[in-house]
Amino acid sequence: MAKKKKEVLIEDLEIIDAGTEGVAIGKHENMVVFVPYAVPGDKVDVKAIKKRSYYHAKIVNIKTSSINRVEPLCRHFGECGGCKWQHMNYATQLYYKQKQVVDNFIRIGKFPFPKLQPIIPSANIYEYRNKIEYAFSPRRWLTDAEIASGKNIDNRALGFHIQGMFDRILDIEFCHLHRDIGNKIRNAIKQYAIENELEFWDAREKKGFLRNLMMRFASTGDLMLIVIFYTYNEESEKLMRYLDEKFPELTSLLYVINQKDNDVITDLPVHVFSKKEYITENMNEFVFQIRPHVFYQTNSEQALNLYNVIKEFANIQSEDIVYDLYTGTGTIAVFLSKEAKKIVGIEYVAESIKTAKHNAEINAVSNVSFEVGDMAKVLTDELVEKHGKPKIIITDPPRSGMHSDVIRQIIKMAPEKIVYVSCNPATQARDIALLIEKYEVVKVQPVDMFPHTQHVENVALLQKKQSLS
Repeated sequence: MAKKKKEVLIEDLEIIDAGTEGVAIGKHENMVVFVPYAVPGDKVDVKAIKKRSYYHAKIVNIKTSSINRVEPLCRHFGECGGCKWQHMNYATQLYYKQKQVVDNFIRIGKFPFPKLQPIIPSANIYEYRNKIEYAFSPRRWLTDAEIASGKNIDNRALGFHIQGMFDRILDIEFCHLHRDIGNKIRNAIKQYAIENELEFWDAREKKGFLRNLMMRFASTGDLMLIVIFYTYNEESEKLMRYLDEKFPELTSLLYVINQKDNDVITDLPVHVFSKKEYITENMNEFVFQIRPHVFYQTNSEQALNLYNVIKEFANIQSEDIVYDLYTGTGTIAVFLSKEAKKIVGIEYVAESIKTAKHNAEINAVSNVSFEVGDMAKVLTDELVEKHGKPKIIITDPPRSGMHSDVIRQIIKMAPEKIVYVSCNPATQARDIALLIEKYEVVKVQPVDMFPHTQHVENVALLQKKQSLS
């Protein structure tokens, strides 16, 4: 058995920064100390464990509170782990998100870039999420307060996974990140399940009946609920009927049967119990159908601001051919369709492309076409020969960034402009560093899509260097 490392007490630690993983940073004896739930400007006593080149610590006493520290709204703060910056005022959150972009561009990218435009804040810092997922478990995570109470607490939980623990769930009474109807639905399902003695899924033992819930909300008022069962039987039918009757607000009531060891349902069929298979979202004059498995920007209102930035940076002219890489359900392509001669959307998820084509059809967009497949294999000379050489490339890859083969092909195609949209400034900086020999960064615009978290969306405009034009 490995020997447990001894905790050391560090007193009067000054918190000087906020890190990219949502933890704050101090310095002790020239070593970095990572402190969850601290705020820059705090002076704290911490218990710390020394790692190879840093300390990982927890607060035992706040000696002096930062002027930027606020009282968290959520009763689950500190246990849930989803809103790690909720104890920091919003202006300070925005400052450190913008700083995160600058730090990554300097430390990882090492390329010249202009002064960033001020980060675009989210108008709503609560009830902004349009998608949420909950898990059932008979292994409820007990908080320190619950343990100290000495009360006999029901171990069944419906909530969020404890970070780093696949089989422990923090029971959620109220989440502020989505519309309140979502809390009413979640709590009603849990109460119904307890009253009817329905078995909660045990991820450790791989047995149970109720596995997960997913809800999707639209700014149009549409509401989708997906219930994930291990098996579908008479009890499943009764629960679905109960939900259909109790919540007339539901415009899409679906279910999935998942008998796998993991919770991923993107490869499983979705069954319609009641009403529609999709919900509808509006963005300016465009209408988008959101289906269960497809990606849509999680903050609907901020997505419009993000797309307006992309539109401004691209500055598409009527004769331009545009490639939209990692197009998803084609929302960017459709949104920009009126500006261009032609837009080609490329995506590796076949269901997303199916939805993208449908979204183009219902919006009467005829100058957008879509290709499906692995980006590194689809983005070829043959594709350029088929659709024409792009003057502008818009790329919005996953957090892992772009494959090096994709970057090499972009350089070979030599578009005049690249609009790089990223939810991870670190991989964005890495990728831009591979493009910088041929391109220069001329504009950078951070956008806050996720208040109370450390995450930041960032848009960078790259132009081909004049000597190469």
